[in-house]
Amino acid sequence: MVNISVRYAGNKKCDLTHPEGPTLRTDAPKDIGGDATAFSPTDLVAAGLASCILTTIGMFAERHGFTIDGATATVEKHMNATPRRIGKLPVTVTLPASTPVDMRERLERVGHTCPVHASLHPDVEAPIIYIYA
Repeated sequence: MVNISVRYAGNKKCDLTHPEGPTLRTDAPKDIGGDATAFSPTDLVAAGLASCILTTIGMFAERHGFTIDGATATVEKHMNATPRRIGKLPVTVTLPASTPVDMRERLERVGHTCPVHASLHPDVEAPIIYIYA
């Protein structure tokens, strides 16, 4: 269990503190009155998805004797208007061309089973595209 503390700092901003010490601030997007000076809470969900996919794949690769160092992911956050919520989070994962060909299908399955992807509401579309470059 991780206990993250959150304090409302005013003006649509929150300060988050991880029990190990790191902190970050969230801010509401401009379209709902925020300053957009930091990640919004829904931005963190999108970023969490992309980083979880890479982390999960990286852990699998390490267990199987290779690395995906330098791999990247991009995620697009699409919001639905009514009700206001995340509607779609397409992710593009770019893995090194040196990724063993015989491991690629397994890596892609692993990416689809990361904890954040598995935790998303079924109405949130979260397709993942894999590129090897």
